Amino acid sequence: MELNVSGKKQTIEVSDSVFGRDYSEALIHQVVTSYLATGRAGTKAQKNRSAVRGGGAKPWKQKGTGRARAGTSRSPIWVGGGKTFAAQPRDFTKKVNTKMYRAAMKSIFSEMIRDQRLVVVNEMDTANGKTKEGVEFLNKHDVKKACLVTNEPSENLLRSINNIPHIYVTNVLGLTPVDLVYSDKVVLTVDAIKQVEEWLS
Repeated sequence: MELNVSGKKQTIEVSDSVFGRDYSEALIHQVVTSYLATGRAGTKAQKNRSAVRGGGAKPWKQKGTGRARAGTSRSPIWVGGGKTFAAQPRDFTKKVNTKMYRAAMKSIFSEMIRDQRLVVVNEMDTANGKTKEGVEFLNKHDVKKACLVTNEPSENLLRSINNIPHIYVTNVLGLTPVDLVYSDKVVLTVDAIKQVEEWLS
């Protein structure tokens, strides 16, 4: 498969096995859901009656007081008592094996090419790190909500893009399926797309 380099009379050869895959909505949904679930903190916690401090002594004797029986002051029906069915920390991780993950990434990239949402450029840098330069670069390639992918983002590039909403800069190793799915376009350098090809081959 050949990809055109934006703004240049140049094409690059890429592997059909990586960038020419069929679209698999079910697989992509599974991988994206797994990624988002794994990122959940799961740190919500409450104390049940055994975890609340105190309440070891029986508040009053069992009989003769006219009051209801009570064995502890940390019962859930008491103020300051434990929580009934207390929430506990949990792990939301949903595991997806490497083969499925890579297949989903290939499917997303292939669909982006078919939808003309994948933009390839020779280089991605700005001279002075000014936001104005970042805006000019994005307008040149008709990009508004996108993920910019390069081997190693330069400091100038990061500075020029930092204040622009809906634009995310990363390297190939930091690229995730969520970045691809939620971006209207993905802009990659020639070197980055070759690295993606090596990674997913």
